Amino acid sequence: MADNKKEEKKQTGGVLFTPAYPAEVQEIVGRTGTRGAITQVRAKVMEGPDKSKILRRNVRGPISPKDVIMLRETEIEARSLNVSKRGKKR
Repeated sequence: MADNKKEEKKQTGGVLFTPAYPAEVQEIVGRTGTRGAITQVRAKVMEGPDKSKILRRNVRGPISPKDVIMLRETEIEARSLNVSKRGKKR
């Protein structure tokens, strides 16, 4: 009887995923982050409401052109590498 209750709890639980949109990496812009662990890329959104929009995004881990990354949101773009935090060009 106790085993049945445990099994029922396992079945009722579920995982909810947020929608993600695929984007193809077109260009590697450069390295960023305090130790260079982040790569800034330009990616073209392949599906969703912003289809064919080109975004600048920061990616962690190995990445190369023609890779497909999944974006949870397609409205926010990463800061350009050649602009400091105060908005002045280097």
